[in-house]
Amino acid sequence: MISQTVFRSMQKKTQQMLSHAGIVLTPQEVEQIEVADFGLGRVEQIGLQLVVYVNTNRVCAKELVMVPWQICPEHCHPPVLDEDGKEETFRCRWGQVNLYVPGEPTANPQARLPEDKREFFTVWNEIVLKPGEQYTLPPNTLHWFQAGPQGAIVSEFSTTSRDQSDIFTDTEIQRSTRIG
Repeated sequence: MISQTVFRSMQKKTQQMLSHAGIVLTPQEVEQIEVADFGLGRVEQIGLQLVVYVNTNRVCAKELVMVPWQICPEHCHPPVLDEDGKEETFRCRWGQVNLYVPGEPTANPQARLPEDKREFFTVWNEIVLKPGEQYTLPPNTLHWFQAGPQGAIVSEFSTTSRDQSDIFTDTEIQRSTRIG
């Protein structure tokens, strides 16, 4: 759970970062900035801010905004109903994002993890994305990502997003944010 003050502060930081990057939001989009703390109450360390432009039964487009070193925890998007699961492309728009996927582990990854959660990060093939670079994840691929020292803004283009179906390595994670 996060406080209303933290929630509003993260919305404001997100708006400022997007504005700094030249990404314009409507007043309604600003009001609807999602702050995901994954039920841990440590949003600036493990969390993510999102602006959802569209999410239909075929496509989804979002901005993922992360403050410096913020982590989106390890998860996958499994098959749902008769669909393969979410395929997503991450395109870095500002800052740097370090994406971790299955494959040969990177010798000296840039990741900074909290010790009490280290065991819940199992894929270590690091892909560093800087502005203009992108990477596409196939459906049901285990992954996680972390912003670099300035933070990051990442545009996500994907098939339908069904956040409630995501499977997280850390079973403490809850996808819905509670504000107290």
